Amino acid sequence: MTHEHTLHLDPKVQQDARNRLLSAKGHLESILKMLEGEPYCVDVLKQIKAVQGALDKVGDMVLKSHLEHHVASAAARGDAKQMVDELMEVLKYR
Repeated sequence: MTHEHTLHLDPKVQQDARNRLLSAKGHLESILKMLEGEPYCVDVLKQIKAVQGALDKVGDMVLKSHLEHHVASAAARGDAKQMVDELMEVLKYR
């Protein structure tokens, strides 16, 4: 699905998001490696929570950008209903 509304992240926020995703990738790789052995359940759960936390934080960054750059001006553009429908679709996965 292609949209005319693209992601707008301040370079500092974009770098923060990238770092968090790289951290999540490292934690995910750690989980996969742990599963090859006999890890302690709590250690696996900690890694899973770290991945979830990083993804949630990046999701919050992208949502904030979307609200600021697209939703806030939706009424003026005349596509407020579409913006609401899109967000409701995304939020059902949270």
